[in-house]
Formats: sequence, structure tokens, C-alpha cells
Amino acid sequence: ELESARATMPEDQYEQEYECSFQAAVSGAYYGKQIQKAEKENRIVDVDYDDSIGVETWWDLGIGDSTSIVFAQFIGAEIHIIDYYEASGAGLEHYVKVLQDKGYVYDQHVLPHDVRVRELGTGKSRIEMLEELGIHNIEIAPSLLIDDGIQQVRTMLDKCYFDEVSCEKLIDSLLAYSRDWDDNGKTWRMRPRHDWSSHGADAMRYLAIGYRPFNENWDKPIRRKLKGVV
Repeated sequence: ELESARATMPEDQYEQEYECSFQAAVSGAYYGKQIQKAEKENRIVDVDYDDSIGVETWWDLGIGDSTSIVFAQFIGAEIHIIDYYEASGAGLEHYVKVLQDKGYVYDQHVLPHDVRVRELGTGKSRIEMLEELGIHNIEIAPSLLIDDGIQQVRTMLDKCYFDEVSCEKLIDSLLAYSRDWDDNGKTWRMRPRHDWSSHGADAMRYLAIGYRPFNENWDKPIRRKLKGVV
């Protein structure tokens, strides 16, 4: 029976259900192994805010859904995820106040392309509304297919350090972000499952597609301007 189950189930699902493994990644998880590796390499720790380096925020904007914000600092070849915030049912004023209350010095705020969409009630785009609320240095994340973005997150996670307290929900989201298993076809479905874990995972995807690797000829990453931004 065990041999039959192993032959028809994903390995991580088999380990969870039949071997009682609580360390196995969530079945179908995109980033489970990378987050487990980060934990083993002591990259989920107390990550301090360096006030000599600007903070960048990377957003996933929800429409009638959760909005998530990743707070990152780029230090040499390392990406320090120092903070994370997520909420639902709140207006842009709420998120602006959150940014202000954090007390960080910001370099730029990177938002998805739908920040340009104009709302029917005001006729203004959300990027215009954010600027009126005092948020400047806004950039638009480059567009990339979801599958390609997921692959870039996988590559980038080896460079990431996460604050274990303030980024707890983000870490949980990355562990849980997954595909559905098709019992009939005995295979994973192609698209990510949309659930509570999607918001943090999407914000990290925008970070990954906008990230420019460390240039060894400089003393800091190239962060001046996102390539491909209009």
C-alpha cells in the first residue's frame, strides 16, 4: 500500500501523510525548499534596519482583497527583508500612514502596473492618489509572465535574509504558496492556487522581477532606476 501511494503521490505529500514529516514542504509549494534552505543556513534571523541605506517597498495591490508590502534593503550581494505588512479592506491612506509610522528612510516604492488604473469614483489612478498623499519615488514593476517570475523568485531567495519576527507572515506565505494537485491526471495544475498566501508571494515576485544583481565593480547594488520602466 505504501509503495502504491508513493508511486501516485508527490514526494513531499507522501512524506507528510505517511512518514509524519513536518519538515516537508507544503505539497506543490513553489518555494518550500528555498525557505527550508534559508532556515538551515541561518538566514531567517533578527535582521536589523540599517539607517545608512534606503529602504525599498514592493507592493501587491489588492482590489477588494489584501494589499501586501515587502520592505527590503540591498546590502552588497544580500537582500535583507526587514519588514512586511499586509491588510485588507483599507484605503490607500491607511498604507501611507503605515509607511510613515515605520520611520524608515525610503529610496523608492515599486508597485505593479495596475497602479495606473483609474478608479471610476474619482477618475484618478492610484499612483496619482499616492503621490497626493505624499508618496513619491514610485516606480512600476516590469511585466513578466507569472511562471517566469516564480523562477526568478526561486533564484533570488538564495540571497535573501528574513527578519524572523516582522516577516513571519511573509515566510508562512512563501512556504504555503502552491499549485493544486489534479487527482485525475496525477499531476500539478499549471497555475498557482489563489488563497491567503498569494499576496505576500506576489509582492516577492515583483521584487524578484525588478531586482538587479549586485555588481562587483560597485560597492552597492545598481538600484538607480528599474530597467524597462516607462
